[in-house]
Amino acid sequence: MAYKETIKKKVTQEGKFIRQSGGRGQYGHVWLEIEPNEKGKGYEFTNAIVGGVIPKEYINPVSEGIHEAMQSGVLAGYQVVDIKVKLFDGSYHDVDSSEMAFKIAGSIGFKEGARKADPVLLEPIMDVEVVTPEEYLGDVMGDLNSRRGRIEGISSRRDAQVVKSTVPLSEMFGYATSLRSMTQGRAIFTMQFAHYDEVPRSIADQIIEKVRGKESVAA
Repeated sequence: MAYKETIKKKVTQEGKFIRQSGGRGQYGHVWLEIEPNEKGKGYEFTNAIVGGVIPKEYINPVSEGIHEAMQSGVLAGYQVVDIKVKLFDGSYHDVDSSEMAFKIAGSIGFKEGARKADPVLLEPIMDVEVVTPEEYLGDVMGDLNSRRGRIEGISSRRDAQVVKSTVPLSEMFGYATSLRSMTQGRAIFTMQFAHYDEVPRSIADQIIEKVRGKESVAA
């Protein structure tokens, strides 16, 4: 199932990657403002560094580190979408700083910030249209409701009723068989992707538990 993740609140987060070993060390240090973006807007990065506190050659690596971290979210490892990040402060070291150190600092800052930013799971929602003889209308609607569906409208088409609804994709498995037996094969349906929406907390907890369970078994 193609779940995704996003966040619901704005946070400020420090990201530090500092390593000292023999010879040259590693030094990357950033401050990020992380907040939800509008639905469907994707990832937006703003450089608000002034006065050269981070040299410009390290700015893009910070954004790259954040973007890479977004490929595996903090809840269940799904892709993170619709995020705005502003890089507004940080520091560097004349010798130890590098593009890689700042990339890692950006990644660390984003991961730590996302955990505090009320992360949520998103699921694909489908537009589902069912054309059914009127005598099965009640059963069809009841079944859609039981699948966490929302009825958007009902209209007449010749001698049938047309039910328009939105239903989570995860609830549509086995629907063709179910509809056939419910209406004696006299109803038809079409389904297409509509948008992503937040998974209810109780269901999200089950999904996350299942994913983490698989990870611990694999480990």
